[in-house]
This record gives sequence, structure tokens and C-alpha cells, in this order.
Amino acid sequence: MQVEIFQVDAFSATAFGGNPAAVCPLQAWLADATLQQIAAENNLSETAFVVANGELFELRWFTPTVEVDLCGHATLAAAWVLFEQLGEQRDTLRFATRSGELRVRRDGARLAMDFPARQPQALAVPEGLLQALGLERIEALYRTDDYLVVVDDPALVAALAPDFAALAAFDVRGIAVTAPGREVDFVSRWFGPRVGVNEDPVTGSAHTSLAPYWAARLGKHSLSAEQGGLRKGQLHCQVLDNGRVIISGQAALYLRGTIFI
Repeated sequence: MQVEIFQVDAFSATAFGGNPAAVCPLQAWLADATLQQIAAENNLSETAFVVANGELFELRWFTPTVEVDLCGHATLAAAWVLFEQLGEQRDTLRFATRSGELRVRRDGARLAMDFPARQPQALAVPEGLLQALGLERIEALYRTDDYLVVVDDPALVAALAPDFAALAAFDVRGIAVTAPGREVDFVSRWFGPRVGVNEDPVTGSAHTSLAPYWAARLGKHSLSAEQGGLRKGQLHCQVLDNGRVIISGQAALYLRGTIFI
């Protein structure tokens, strides 16, 4: 069997930036074990699998170790492949996913993803979290399916060197550390050793929580964001009044090939 594969750098206008994701368009679903093996072999933070089903595209995301409920950068990559490589003519794509229906539309040079917003809830700092992150202090801690760790200086975010084994002990999908930005509204880094991704360069799904937090804090609905350590990506977020958040970015093709299984 042969499976077409694309590797796309999402949330970047050029290759070697943003967050790489693999995209595999399929005629029909393969066995879950096979999908997981392909994702493990790709060894990227996410591999997206897409199957056309009438007016919808069924979309699933796998890390090298598990299937996940939501992935922003691989959704952006999948939509970019459909639009730019496979000739999709519709202005808006509809994806059926484990997180419900997601829509991606053309927005000039960017693609805009319509996601459900998540409202972070404040909580006490659990024992060992600051030590695992290598931080002496934080402003506050919030939770959705991730921890949102707020610090006051973007330099603290840039300098992070976490203990990934210690972070994996916390029962959350991942840990986002965020601060006000200098050239953008806010910056962040995201660590997910519990789901097999020590650090994800750009995590679109995390911005469904980060954007509502910063929108409320800064008193604005339209926000610019940058995520990453050595490798960075850029996002634009718009927090709507209907419980949704629009996350937009560009993408660039790195690789197109064939998997033989």
C-alpha cells in the first residue's frame, strides 16, 4: 500500500519555521494501529490523517504515542494541503473531528481556523511544578486541559529549560508558559511530555485557552502572538463573543512524498 505524505511548516511563511506537521490524505481509514505506527515513524509532534466524506473532511491527529482530541497546527497544515496542493476550490473547509466540527477559511495570505474557546480557571500551584519548570516565581496558574503558567517577563519564557520527566507527572495534556510580549501581545512555550511531545514549537490548540486569557487581561479581542524557543511561529487570534476563537497563520511546504506500507 502507498500513502501520500506532506510535511508542512505551520504558522510560518517559510520552511524551517513554525511547527512541522505531517499530513496524510487517505481514501478510507486504515486501522488505528497503522495510523499510530505511521505517526510514530514520522516522529513529529503531530501527524494529521484526512478522509473526504461528502461535504466534510474527517480529520484525526496523532502524536508519536497517542491520538489527541485537538491539534491546531496540524489542522492548519491539513487545510493548507487541501487548498494549495490538492486543488480544493471551496473558500471554507469543514472538518469532522473528536472536538466537533472545525472550519478553516482563506483569509488573505493566512488560513483562519474557527475553534471553540476554553476559559482558563485559576488554581493553586501544585507542589513541584515551579521546580520542574525551573522557575522561582510566577504571576498565576490557570487550567483548561493544559496548565497556563503566567510569568511577567518574556525573557523567563525564552530561558526555560524544564525537567521533562518531572513535568510528565502532572495530570494535564501539557504546560503552557506565557508572558506579555514586546513586539507581539503575548509569547508562550508549550511542553507536553505526557503526550509524547517534550516541546511543541507552535501549539494552535493551546491558543484556544491563551487567547481568551490575554483578551480579558489586555481588554482587546484581536491579538498577535508568538510561540517557541529556538524555533518560533506567529499566530493571529481573534476572540469572539460566541465562545469561539479564530486562530490564523501561514504555512509552507517542506516535503511531499510517498509512504510504502
